[in-house]
Amino acid sequence: MYDWRKLTPEQRQEVLERRKAITHPWHSPPHQFLPGTRQYIVSAACYEHTDIIGYSEERMTEFSAQLFSACSAHAEKVFAWCVLPNHYHVALQTDAIKQLLRELGLMHGRTSFEWNGEEKSRGRQVWFNAVEREMRCNDHLWASVNYVHHNPVKHGYVDRWQDWEWSSARSFLDEVGTERAAEIWRNYPVFEYGAGWDD
Repeated sequence: MYDWRKLTPEQRQEVLERRKAITHPWHSPPHQFLPGTRQYIVSAACYEHTDIIGYSEERMTEFSAQLFSACSAHAEKVFAWCVLPNHYHVALQTDAIKQLLRELGLMHGRTSFEWNGEEKSRGRQVWFNAVEREMRCNDHLWASVNYVHHNPVKHGYVDRWQDWEWSSARSFLDEVGTERAAEIWRNYPVFEYGAGWDD
């Protein structure tokens, strides 16, 4: 989305023609709805990464509960989730990714209407599209779990995972224990994972 603004009109036309030729959506990431249970990281950001979710702690808490509820209703397992002031990530396993994305779209619509009313900002675009990335292997899944829990640290909100209130980090540490969590962190490093996703 952000690179699009840097393109010349000719470059934009070339990109659109290429996307149309391979039947991808013109301006948003393509979705691949393959049958069977799969593991994904699902992400969405506020439009232009504006801190709309982070308007207040109450909003962060309410939205976190809504997000977890929506994901849990369509997933066999939620491995990790994290809500930041301007975006969120969820690592999960589901055989209903299409239904989940539809549910997240409805949730985005409801929260947009509610939040724009609260802030007297009718007509403001709140969300950019949610996107799913399928896990390629077990290593990819655990690196994704680490990435999701590390996100508040990466963005400088806290120094330790468990200090961020709006994520599954605390419950993850309670579930697997600090020794196992440290082992997962060492064995499945984040490195440059997600570079450019939410900058």
